[in-house]
Amino acid sequence: MPARNALLLLLLLAASAPAHHSTAMYDLIHGTIIAGEVTRFDWENPHVHIYVDVTGEDAEIEHWTVELESPSILGRLGWKRDTLMPGEQISVTGGRAKNGSFQIRAVAVTLPDGARLPAVVPVDN
Repeated sequence: MPARNALLLLLLLAASAPAHHSTAMYDLIHGTIIAGEVTRFDWENPHVHIYVDVTGEDAEIEHWTVELESPSILGRLGWKRDTLMPGEQISVTGGRAKNGSFQIRAVAVTLPDGARLPAVVPVDN
């Protein structure tokens, strides 16, 4: 009977464990900075997304997707549901997708007023 109870407890804990999405698809070693116009700001779980139009080197518009942490984490870092609005100019620092697509995992975002908001929880050394 104790083994059955332990198994049941393990299953309950596993079911309630928060999901973790890997950042393995991003190059988090070599930083990238993009700057452009916000087209959409999705404040939703499991990750917040910003969609940004960036003018590329060849003057073509690149449609970038910026992945951030969850709304609850960003809220603790100073973000709000209405932090960004379409049409605003921002810059994003982070790790670009390893496959070269127009995707980036944000580390920080510089807002139109020049304020810089962190997009990840700082690591204490």
